[in-house]
Amino acid sequence: MSFTSNYLVCQGREIHYTEWGASNAEVVIAWHGLARTGRDMDELAAHLSGRYRVICPDTLGRGLSQWSPQPQAEYRLEFYARIAADLFAQLGIGSAHWVGTSMGGAIGTVCASGLFQPQLKGRIKSLLLNDNAPELARPALDRIKAYAGNPPAFATMLELEAFFRQVYQPYGWLSDAQWRRLTETSTRRLPDGRVTPHYDPAMVQQFIHHPDDYLIWDHYDALSIPVLCLRGAESDLVLRETTAQMLQRGPGARGQARVVEVAHCGHAPALNVPEQLDLVASFLHEHD
Repeated sequence: MSFTSNYLVCQGREIHYTEWGASNAEVVIAWHGLARTGRDMDELAAHLSGRYRVICPDTLGRGLSQWSPQPQAEYRLEFYARIAADLFAQLGIGSAHWVGTSMGGAIGTVCASGLFQPQLKGRIKSLLLNDNAPELARPALDRIKAYAGNPPAFATMLELEAFFRQVYQPYGWLSDAQWRRLTETSTRRLPDGRVTPHYDPAMVQQFIHHPDDYLIWDHYDALSIPVLCLRGAESDLVLRETTAQMLQRGPGARGQARVVEVAHCGHAPALNVPEQLDLVASFLHEHD
């Protein structure tokens, strides 16, 4: 199924999103990871679009969305939640399932808790966290900061694709065509003609000015909805001791949380192969 490319002004910033299955009543928000774009969700959105209306935003400062003129204030979970609330309002979304990879999962958690945006409380029906948790391993965060804050530039697209294949090897298996699309949908050209990943390097200021932004146990503990955490079996960001805690507190303590380890993946499963797609679809169908 095809998609449409769209733009909305949310909180005074232009946000790009793709929409799949627009005629369906049930909605899924599919939100990408830190230095990525909504196009990472193409396989998942296509898989779900026969049953769901799937909205895949580019976060502020990523992909085709506007870069923030106030990076210190706006590259943070609280502002992303405000953007999400605007998306719900402008797109007429009463309720939705949320599938979030890495940062996208954290945004979903703070939206679903209602602590930042009370108007979203009760409107997120289920939450799937793709290699995301309320606490992330500090060494892995330091690694991400190091590469995300200084994106490399290359003379050719083939060199950039080789870089992506190396840095995103933990995603698991991707076909050659998927690697090519990942590259082409997350590339911008610099004034000197070189190519580089398509995001604002200033987005890494989130880790500098808001160092505990991803420590969100208070939001997780406030959840009263079904939660599924897909942990990459080789992930260095989401540790097993953290997912064990998730099963003991918040929705886990109420029997509403599950953890499934995804073999042959680290941070984070690409959600592009049948086993992973079926895991997501089954969870959503269970909670329609």
